[in-house]
Amino acid sequence: MSEAGETEAAARAVRGRRVVIAGATSASGLACARELAAAGAEVIAVGRDAARLAALVDDVRAATGRAISAEVCDLTDESAVADLVARVHATGGPVDGVVHLVGGWRGGGGLAGQTEEDYRALEPALTSLRHVSRAVDDDLKASAAGRLAIVSSTSVERPLAGSANYVALKAAAETWTRAVGQGYAKAARDAGEAPRAASVIFRVKSLDGLEDDLARAVVGLWDASPDDLAAPITLG
Repeated sequence: MSEAGETEAAARAVRGRRVVIAGATSASGLACARELAAAGAEVIAVGRDAARLAALVDDVRAATGRAISAEVCDLTDESAVADLVARVHATGGPVDGVVHLVGGWRGGGGLAGQTEEDYRALEPALTSLRHVSRAVDDDLKASAAGRLAIVSSTSVERPLAGSANYVALKAAAETWTRAVGQGYAKAARDAGEAPRAASVIFRVKSLDGLEDDLARAVVGLWDASPDDLAAPITLG
């Protein structure tokens, strides 16, 4: 199939899917929101800053001619996440996907430079992933094509002392995501059904300059089978 044909197939597969972007006001969040909206997905952008979310909504509308919705939420607050999911359900029903883009970087200074302050600054990425994936677990299991996607780092394969905090949390996020995927597979097996949901790990050395590549790969998740998404996907 040609590249244009693959793009159209991916757009058909994601069209009409309800997709939450957690950490949507990042550069990668904006790219994903644009690409998903252009492909016909129903996008729910989630972040902590109402003004930045409003700007994102305007940007996506200007770029694609399509409207997306936005929700302000502290994703490290479990009860706030539960309220968020209740609002999302009330306005359109269950979701078909979550793209988790909450992250950040702190590092350097060897092992001695791995401060507790830096670790705590990075920890919300893992905390928010745990809260959000639990809150929509039933949605993604029930969906005809549920998808949970995270962005990890190629450094998990070769951790360095100067990024120990960062890599430890990325490795934990990958472990959590694989465990979520096992839950999807078990639910399908117990129901005597073929797997429909998948948890997906993207790995990058750095997201800078790869935002559009990530966005296109995210759109393509709904055009791939769960088996094809089992191994980490390296971008760049």
